[in-house]
Amino acid sequence: MSEVSVVEGGAEEGAPAPDSDENRRQVLYWRLLARLFDPEEQASLESASVAVVEDIGLPVALLDPTASVDSVVQRHPGLAAEFDGLMTPEPDADGERDRAAEVRRAALASKVLLNVFSTGSGTVTAEQLARWQSDAGWLERALGCRPGDLRGGAGRAGGGGVSPTGTGGGMPAPDLSRLIPQIGPELGSIEAGLVQRMHLREVLADPALASRLTPSMSLIEQLLRDKNNLSGVALANAKTLIRRYVDEVTEVLRTQVEKATVGELDRSVPPKRVFRNLDLDRTIWKNLTNWDPDQERLYVDRLYYRHTSRKTTPQRLIVVVDQSGSMVDSMVNCTILASIFAGLPKVDVHLIAYDTQALDLTPWAHDPFETLLRTKLGGGTDGTVAMTLAQPKIAEPRNTVVVWISDFYEWRTDELFESMAAIHRSGAKFIPVGSVTSSGRGSVNPWFREKFKDLGTPVISGHIKKLVHELRTFLT
Repeated sequence: MSEVSVVEGGAEEGAPAPDSDENRRQVLYWRLLARLFDPEEQASLESASVAVVEDIGLPVALLDPTASVDSVVQRHPGLAAEFDGLMTPEPDADGERDRAAEVRRAALASKVLLNVFSTGSGTVTAEQLARWQSDAGWLERALGCRPGDLRGGAGRAGGGGVSPTGTGGGMPAPDLSRLIPQIGPELGSIEAGLVQRMHLREVLADPALASRLTPSMSLIEQLLRDKNNLSGVALANAKTLIRRYVDEVTEVLRTQVEKATVGELDRSVPPKRVFRNLDLDRTIWKNLTNWDPDQERLYVDRLYYRHTSRKTTPQRLIVVVDQSGSMVDSMVNCTILASIFAGLPKVDVHLIAYDTQALDLTPWAHDPFETLLRTKLGGGTDGTVAMTLAQPKIAEPRNTVVVWISDFYEWRTDELFESMAAIHRSGAKFIPVGSVTSSGRGSVNPWFREKFKDLGTPVISGHIKKLVHELRTFLT
């Protein structure tokens, strides 16, 4: 390997310094890539990297994958400032690349990237999770974000600059406004994977460690599955995490619902004659004939007000959700969505969850947190038991919509479909939904998909925004 020999033996006679720095930088990143894809050491890359790190005056501990960034910084406090904004450096004033500085950044960036994105396999301890969370915080700082911002989905880019791999002269700097939103979900996914590999109850029993967990769908799924086995501090911390996730998703979905359910102005209702409704522009325009040029005054003999009342019709929304193991994401999202609909004026919301048994959650439909605590994830799927609860709720078919969320892998397919077709023929609006997730991914039983298509009620599969849009005409 010619590049390695350059580093190990020093710069070749007559070779320009920039080439030597470029070779050093490449050695560090080749070593990073090798360790990310194969935990086994590559002896030549390891020895070459040690030579590079020692030569530029950095501690060899940067190459130790078992050492956290915290431990390195504690032994070498001067490095802390170098990690801040490490991956968003300011461009050189003269436009020239500082290749020596790039080598130093490569060594530091390799450390934090390897610690965050190489998590090994096997059981994870609470200590290992805490160390990973700390290292993820250093990565966020290196990207110009506050610790926790990316895992919480609210990353703040710290400006442009070279990428972690270093961009060459004439190459455009990466657009971190596009890069960071991609890194955020990846960090959340890695953290969720670590949580799955550890004893979750051990983490929940430690309030300090539990408070550092980032709520995610995979974490919420585990909490909901294990909630009946938790007690005391662990149960309280689990509920806090569920509440945090519910509140975050609710805020996003409420905005989508409000945009879709504004409704038309009801001009049959006289506008309220209050100052906040005063239409100043129209009032001036309509009274321009009363302008007195001598006194330069406008005499107003009539005020005009804006209409704010909107047409609303009492409607009944029945949401039936499959709570079997394959539908956890949909269960969480639709429970939250139903609670938002329940808060709208003149919308009567009913919520039913089922697997092989059905549960009427209507009394708690307004509170997704309480609803989720009452769900029982897992089990088989028998939609006929849910239909038994749903059918009696359809008192006025023309005024009712039934949203049925499932993958439709059922035991009694013919019986269930016939009852669904009967709802559609009665005049009620029947909306079959295959997936209501943030990613839009989901599978649907092909037999049901074709049947619904022939019925004229095709299955909605995709982002939850599609369901909100479908309900728009129903709610306005």
